[in-house]
Amino acid sequence: MKKDKFLLDEETDNRTFGQKLADKVADFGGSWTFIISFLAFISIWIGSNVYFLANKGFDPYPFILLNLILSCIAALQAPIIMMSQNRQEEKDRERAKRDFEINLQAENEIRLLHKKLDKLMAYHKLHDL
Repeated sequence: MKKDKFLLDEETDNRTFGQKLADKVADFGGSWTFIISFLAFISIWIGSNVYFLANKGFDPYPFILLNLILSCIAALQAPIIMMSQNRQEEKDRERAKRDFEINLQAENEIRLLHKKLDKLMAYHKLHDL
């Protein structure tokens, strides 16, 4: 069975490893799983340093190491999410281009049908006299 060239969307996945990774990071970074696990991580970090280690732990109260880690995560996560959004934008452009081609093809078919109907009506008018 021959496939229509306009229906090839997710069937041909020619993304690079980096693009796939960016999509997965963006999917995870925008999920409730990430938010809840991140809140749990921060709570455990602060709790272990303040309560369990009596503020004499590996990262005492101003939590400078925690701030560094959070800044690094934000600095890496933002461009990765932007890469994923750029890829999604490319996919949307391609989809819009395919939709336009399909609509153009349908319009041409409708015009052809109108011409055929006009010819049929003209033929019947000639022979009905």
